[in-house]
Amino acid sequence: MTSRQASRRLSTARRLIPANQWQRPTPSTLKADLIAGITVALVLIPQSMAYAALAGMPAYYGLYAAFLPVMVAALWGSSPQLATGPVAVVALLTASALTPFAEPGSSEYITLAITLAMMVGLFQLLLGLFSLGTLVNFLAHPVILGFTNAAAIVIALSQVNDLLGIPMDREAGMLSGVIMVLADIGSTHLPTLLLGLAALLIMFGSRRLIPSIPGVLIAVVVLTPVSYVIGYAEMGGEVVGEIPAGIPTPAMPAWDWETIRALLTTAAVIALVGFMEAISIAKALAAKTRDRIDPNQELVGQGLANIASSLSQAFPVSGSFSRSAVNHSNGARTGMSSVFTAVMVALALLVLTPLLYHLPMSVLAAIIIMAVIGLVNVKAMIHTWKTHTHDGAAALTTFVATLAFAPHLDYGIVIGAGLAIVLYLLRTMRPRVVILSRHPKDGTLRDAQLFKLPVSRHIAALRFDGPLYFANVGHLEDRTLEINHDHQEARFLLLVGDGITSIDSSGIETLHNLHQRLHDNGVTLVLAGIKLQVWEVMQRAGLDKEIGHDNIFRNEDDAIRAIHQRIDDPSFDPRSCPLRPV
Repeated sequence: MTSRQASRRLSTARRLIPANQWQRPTPSTLKADLIAGITVALVLIPQSMAYAALAGMPAYYGLYAAFLPVMVAALWGSSPQLATGPVAVVALLTASALTPFAEPGSSEYITLAITLAMMVGLFQLLLGLFSLGTLVNFLAHPVILGFTNAAAIVIALSQVNDLLGIPMDREAGMLSGVIMVLADIGSTHLPTLLLGLAALLIMFGSRRLIPSIPGVLIAVVVLTPVSYVIGYAEMGGEVVGEIPAGIPTPAMPAWDWETIRALLTTAAVIALVGFMEAISIAKALAAKTRDRIDPNQELVGQGLANIASSLSQAFPVSGSFSRSAVNHSNGARTGMSSVFTAVMVALALLVLTPLLYHLPMSVLAAIIIMAVIGLVNVKAMIHTWKTHTHDGAAALTTFVATLAFAPHLDYGIVIGAGLAIVLYLLRTMRPRVVILSRHPKDGTLRDAQLFKLPVSRHIAALRFDGPLYFANVGHLEDRTLEINHDHQEARFLLLVGDGITSIDSSGIETLHNLHQRLHDNGVTLVLAGIKLQVWEVMQRAGLDKEIGHDNIFRNEDDAIRAIHQRIDDPSFDPRSCPLRPV
């Protein structure tokens, strides 16, 4: 075993140990974490029940997902302030994945959700242990931006029926279901609508007037007794109902290989999207607190949290932006704040469940709508389009596809990610290949055409900007031969390679072919500024010996100086050459 392999194994083993963010507690840090933990719990308890309903689960399963996973993510993650638990986007992805297989809320559906949480957790855990956190980069920012905007709209629309008290037929698709609900708006259950609107007004008003107190908590505390007093359930209104008292008993999910195969793609999408959401929040908080964030350790933390959620009979979880912001703004210092949050949720499960019986489902719908309003960011979409049309196209395509395929949101993100990769390949297939000349002011080599500089008759110098790989080798070959054809007198072709960041076997073969074809035309290929990683590949392929070490130089000035000494044209004057050494 090499020292590098031993180091990797040691690093992997260390990630399974709780993260090193736990310092000896002091009265001040404990007090700050306790206050933050209690405050987050007051937001989390009603939110978790709302997100459970969004995921197609009975509301109290949200409390199960808000207990053990919250603590586990804090213990094994690298961010002290990241608040993990049920979140809107992951909840909706869960519902979209499982609805085709079972009726939401049924025992079969719950079993599938528990299995899905385990699959998501194992996927994230393996990525973290093998340091593969960079895989999330395949979900480019424009794709996530388009998906988040569309998902927020879909989530809000999915709650319209609960807000109005009208059943929704989701089999025809999310948008069709909403249209049918609006067409039947005359059947609105007035008490349901009034309680939902009251919840929205309370949360909106508290955000403006008393931002220090969570509006979610005020809405639940005020409207649950109102529901009981007016006999809302007896009027036909839908309430949370009876919640089994006590902490869930840990149990392994039922494994069915047919189901696992069916859910594998969705589990991968939820794992990547959930982690992308969590790590983005963690990095945003770290920028304020100057904490060090380890993405792979955070993957381990999120993976173990999802495994814990499955063992707790719950559904997939992730990092929450709103609760993490509450955690940070209330002075959380370490992950102990999340431990205190979990303890508060446990107390709620043991003691407070009878008080939540009359909580109206329309209030939970209002909580979800209020939570996702902030996810819609039209300005960011416009800015992305202005910055780069390819990125804008990826964001817009993801947005439209996610809406069109709702509630199957994973289709939208897969289409967007695929398009982003294709557009990247198209961009890199035709990188810049420019003819170089010496700029008279600063003496640097510049694009001769752009700066209208004279070019040398004896040396054709060009620069290739980008990785040299299978998709763009044809472009380099065509441009090089074209430049060679246009410079008939030039006996040397200088390729400045400081812009070539990497090379594959196709690139090696192309340089080999160029060397041979130029040599047959009486032209010498000279390389300059080759990066170390490219040079190592050339050495392994033997290309350095083929081209000749006397034709490969560390920088373009050394190359030009050597070429000048080898030009045998009696009329050649190095001082008047546009490509003179500095």
